[in-house]
Amino acid sequence: MLPEKIGLIQKPPKGKSRYVLVIHGGAGTMTRAGSTPEQQAAYKSALSKALQTGYAVLKEGGEAMDAAVAAVSSMEDCPLFNSGKGAVFNVAGKNELESSIMLSKPPVSHPDVPATRRGIGLTLLTHVKNPSRLARALYLSEDLAPHTLLSGSSAEQSAKVLGEELVDPSYFFTEKRWREHRRGLGLPEDPLPPIHSEPAPGEDIPIPLDQMPTGTVGAVALDIRGCIAAVTSTGGKTNKLEGRIGDTPQMGSGFWAEEWKKPGSFARALDTLIRRRRVNAVGISGTGDGDYFIRRATASTIARRIRYRHESLHKATHRVVEDLRKDGGIGGVIALDNAGNGNTPALIKTRAAADHHISEVAMPLNCEGMYRGVIKEDGVPNTAIFDDDVLS
Repeated sequence: MLPEKIGLIQKPPKGKSRYVLVIHGGAGTMTRAGSTPEQQAAYKSALSKALQTGYAVLKEGGEAMDAAVAAVSSMEDCPLFNSGKGAVFNVAGKNELESSIMLSKPPVSHPDVPATRRGIGLTLLTHVKNPSRLARALYLSEDLAPHTLLSGSSAEQSAKVLGEELVDPSYFFTEKRWREHRRGLGLPEDPLPPIHSEPAPGEDIPIPLDQMPTGTVGAVALDIRGCIAAVTSTGGKTNKLEGRIGDTPQMGSGFWAEEWKKPGSFARALDTLIRRRRVNAVGISGTGDGDYFIRRATASTIARRIRYRHESLHKATHRVVEDLRKDGGIGGVIALDNAGNGNTPALIKTRAAADHHISEVAMPLNCEGMYRGVIKEDGVPNTAIFDDDVLS
């Protein structure tokens, strides 16, 4: 929950505002027939824990960025996912981590952050325990990191200055990911490398469902003041080349968040008259084969379809994910907005509805599975794994 760092906002009167958190834990080739009930239960439990961790922030009036980072950090600490502990290996048998954060508008707890700051991406990290926490810290430190993308030693030197936890690279090692790496290269799986972290006593991690993963983890949150934050973190693609940079740290490819005012004086006057929201906001986090997300600028393309073609969130996300499939890129996205049914110009909500942050959530995928989940004001986590699953 980042308890020492969260900027809390005063909670509004009951019923006046809404908040929501949606997460993903990777997408790829996973099947119900090729899994056990124990594996499925382990993943759904980990997803629920991440959702509840982020929900605890939103419930207390916290920032969207803090809720999203809390949820992603939970998954970074869980060896089941391809991020942080449990990240996949590159061809050289090393873990190179990536992360990013982007906000639709600056957080109220840090009023000095300019609206043009937007976010930051990090790549080629080898010592940062929780890359998502570092992305948050650097986003809030424009004097230390005035750029939009940092890599390797530069980012990790900043982590020392900011007090973010650094670990020995052996921390990220998990036996199951190591064996996947070796099998993928056609090399013997044994013996294990001489320097690796030992599992804690009694630790029993199920075999991951996503064998040889290309996916990543992410969270998108809407807070009580209408700010949307997207946070993404990954170990990248199994057996990627050394130095490969994926979509996770590249703004517009694997992540995006923005807000905009509705155009036209008549529309603005009507919104004022019926007390309807005059600002639209959207946030997206992707998971899958990142090279295709980069080529198609997947995350920003979704936002542009919503903003300029007035498509609903559902329509825009599904079309863009289908375009990925046509190109040969597997994966999915999670996204949410604050406008309910997208930007349908003719839609006029009742005054009662207009007083709320009405949010829509989308979680399309074009492959056999994507770990995903959502939690709203009722605090009940709903999760799913396979493409034909119903959230429950």
